[in-house]
Amino acid sequence: MNNNNSYGKLEKLKSRKILGTVFGKGKSFLNFPVKVTYLISETPTDFPVKAGVGVSTRFFKKAVDRNRVKRLLRETYRLNKSPLIQYCTENNLHIAIFFLYVDKQLPEFETLQTIMQAALKRLINQLEKRQGGKESIGKE
Repeated sequence: MNNNNSYGKLEKLKSRKILGTVFGKGKSFLNFPVKVTYLISETPTDFPVKAGVGVSTRFFKKAVDRNRVKRLLRETYRLNKSPLIQYCTENNLHIAIFFLYVDKQLPEFETLQTIMQAALKRLINQLEKRQGGKESIGKE
């Protein structure tokens, strides 16, 4: 059984309270067409990285299209998340991430795959910079 590539219930960002905090106090960057919003949690959670995905109804009126994009985002995250989880466990970090798709066109899996890899690398780099400065979310 290969648990490394699963995306189980513990890994999903579902709490409205945490989601509100992520969007309210979190940092974000755009790796077009994916906007990544993240927040380093001060309290430990049951899993080091909690992730969620979303698509705007403004650009995709049909639920079928929104669901397809969300499915693709979840799949690309699932396949590429291991370096991020490894970094967070090694540094005892707990973060919540939300991936928001902001383009108007349906993505191809391959392009979304490379974009997700780049976004996760950029996120790890930003976390390393924050760790280097010993800066925490609560002291902002």
